[in-house]
Parts: sequence; C-alpha cells; structure tokens
Amino acid sequence: MMKWGIIGTGNMGEILIRAFLESATIKETDCYITNRTIEKAYQIQKQYPNLQVETNLQELLEKVDTVYLCVKPLEMIDVLKEAKPILTEKQLLVSITSALSVDELEELVDCQVARMIPSITNYALAGVTLVTFGTRLEAFKKDQLLQIWNNFSEALEIDESIVRIASDIVSCGPAFFSYLAEHFITSAHDQTNISKEQATVLMEKMLAGYGKLLSEKHFSLTELVDKVCVKGGVTGAGIAAIDEHWEDLFGHVIQATHDKFYEDKALLHKKQ
Repeated sequence: MMKWGIIGTGNMGEILIRAFLESATIKETDCYITNRTIEKAYQIQKQYPNLQVETNLQELLEKVDTVYLCVKPLEMIDVLKEAKPILTEKQLLVSITSALSVDELEELVDCQVARMIPSITNYALAGVTLVTFGTRLEAFKKDQLLQIWNNFSEALEIDESIVRIASDIVSCGPAFFSYLAEHFITSAHDQTNISKEQATVLMEKMLAGYGKLLSEKHFSLTELVDKVCVKGGVTGAGIAAIDEHWEDLFGHVIQATHDKFYEDKALLHKKQ
C-alpha cells in the first residue's frame, strides 16, 4: 500500500491535501502531513480526522513512498538538506514550486524527483496541473503520477523553458483575474447606483457562466469577444476604452513575475 507525505500545509499544501482526499485518490490513513508550525497541520486534521500528523520530518520521510514538498521557495534548500540523508533511491520527491527545476532537484537529493505546479482551481477538482519529470524517475511511477493528478485536474507535461509563464497563467491567473474583477466591481459601485454586494453577485455569476462556456467549448476566447461585441454597440465602446487605457498591463505583470522568479532562483543558489 502506497504512503504519501506532504511537507508544508500552507495554502497550496492544503489545496493538495483536499484535492487528493476529495477526489478519493488517497485514503486519509495513507496520507502523512507535517508543517513547521505544527498547529496548522492539526487544524487540517480536524477536517480529515484520519490524516496522520507527524511532528518530525525524519519520521514522516521514513513512513512514505512519495513526498510532496510544499514549503516556500526560500525554505526549500534547508528542507532538502535535512531530507537528503533520509530519502532512498526508491522514494519519490515531488516539488510544487517553479524556482527549482527537476535537474536542480536531482543535484540536491539522491531519490527520484518530479515537479507539479498546482492551481487553486484544483480545490474544485478542476483546472490544470503543470508537470516536469526527472531523469531518474521510473516509467511506471511517471504513469502513476499522471493518473493521480488527472483525478483532480488536467495534468500537462511542459518544457522547462515555459514553466514560469505557464505558472503565471495557470497558478497565478485566478488571483490576477480576481483582482481585476474586484476593481471592476469597485468602479461600478463608485460610478453608478449599484451596490458592491449586487455587483459582486453579478460578477461571480457571470464568471461562473463564462467558465462554463469555455469548459464546454461553446466558444473560444476570440469568438466570445466577437459574439458579445456587436459593431457600434456598448460592448464595443468598452473594448475601445480598454484598448486606449491598457498600457501593456500584462506585459508589466509578466515582467514582474519573471523578475521575482529569477530573484528567488539566485537566492536559492546562494543557499546551496
């Protein structure tokens, strides 16, 4: 029987735990979790009482076959240094951060490695999981991982060269577009008689319906613009205003995320 470990029960670690358990991919009794602040792990155990909480990293690693490393990027090196003498060649380490490639992970530990970058959409057992695989990974384990991740998402293997931008879209995207939606709501309230509560309800329902149009492949993004944006109509005037005031917003967003990505990588290399 396979045993699974999760190191780090912050936002993304908690999302993974929920995705694994709610999709019935992993049994609670086969899932071991730990966190630097152990109270956070016990809080999750209140929701899933049969989860195994370990207060010691070594004890967790000695009990599991596959371990997911869900700590913050700048904490990874210290955890990996502690884990290296414990992990065996048969065990599998899965990182969820873009900051270290699988090649870099293979230089830091002697076990098999993979990387999966989740999204908050996995919380709803939906969305995409971005994956890359190490050279030491056994073929059957790769197939097993893809099957597991496909239980709560669409697992998509990508090239290392696009990991950061793909993560911007898949993992950061929900926060980016929620932020834009909140500003739309605020502007609607400030400039008209609609309340924030009413605007929020309408926005959420629009986004849910919008997502369904895309997921059921009724329209592409371009087709949606064309279908709604009637020539000479109100939507067209709004699109024109966006074009006029856009000022390459997402160009700046992508530059900022990539700058942070390379900053984190430089700091991680200093710690090695």
